[in-house]
Amino acid sequence: MKKILIINGHQKYGSSEGKLNQTLMDHMVSLLEKENDVRTTIIQNGYKIEEEQQKFLWADMVIYQTPIYWFSVPGLLKTYMDEVYAYGLFFKGANQYGRGGLLTDKKYMFSTTWNAPEKAFNDPTQFFKGESLEDAISHLHRVQEFLGMQPVKSFACYDVIKNPQIDRFVSELEAHLKQVLRF
Repeated sequence: MKKILIINGHQKYGSSEGKLNQTLMDHMVSLLEKENDVRTTIIQNGYKIEEEQQKFLWADMVIYQTPIYWFSVPGLLKTYMDEVYAYGLFFKGANQYGRGGLLTDKKYMFSTTWNAPEKAFNDPTQFFKGESLEDAISHLHRVQEFLGMQPVKSFACYDVIKNPQIDRFVSELEAHLKQVLRF
């Protein structure tokens, strides 16, 4: 039995109410809680810093369910990271920069929603100039690496505004979780 923390990083933005990110999070919870201990945080609903720190220390795996706004996480999720990722608890100074992470026994996964179409990735003639999903969010991976955490393959839903295919997204997320978490 794994201890899994799922964080919904959605922030209301324009007409985006967060229904897709909440649907994906709810599906993860219902799927994973059958054989795992699952705790959750919905950042937009508020949080207590010390409580969140304890959730991280408790967890074997952290899953970030988040939209991508302007090629990064929403401001509230960034603020959460700034407040929760504490020196001395999550990382410390080290002889080599970036190697003082204290969460070395933990894994993480990004599950992201994009307005960008999938074809914008992995093609040098498209917007991301041949970058993969993992390349496009490498700055987010670097944050987790700084804490010492190990990645599992990220998941993404693409073209979510112009072409929302909720049933397909949920089905693909389930298959992805089964593959990366091996259950």
